[in-house]
Amino acid sequence: MIELKLRELREDHDLTQSYVAGLLQVHQTTYSDYERGNLNVPLSVLDTLATFYGVSVDYLLGRTEIKTPYSLK
Repeated sequence: MIELKLRELREDHDLTQSYVAGLLQVHQTTYSDYERGNLNVPLSVLDTLATFYGVSVDYLLGRTEIKTPYSLK
């Protein structure tokens, strides 16, 4: 499920895999493997992507369809 969310968000923002890989400081092939489900996405990467796209980690994991991150109280 996460693979689909990663690709969907990247394409919705008109970004390349190379751009997102640069943001994450990983090789493009590593990021491609995240999107294809060949590699597990580390928690630190999930956190960075959730912040970058303005979504919750639960959204990335497919646990909710609500994109908005939770507010901190």
